[in-house]
Amino acid sequence: MSSLEFGPRDAADWAARAGLPLPDERLDLVAATARHIHAVVATLRELDLTGVEPTPAGAEVCDAAV
Repeated sequence: MSSLEFGPRDAADWAARAGLPLPDERLDLVAATARHIHAVVATLRELDLTGVEPTPAGAEVCDAAV
């Protein structure tokens, strides 16, 4: 399923599988949020991180821009 195909009914199904109560009035918002998350993850997967060294665990990085 592509992220564009994820709709309110899918949100209800996934919530039910996880045992989470999800009122009908929130289905559209949850589906839109899921589509957005899928789009962001797809963009991150396209990044070429060849040669980028991982930061050691516990290291503080202070040069990031927000």
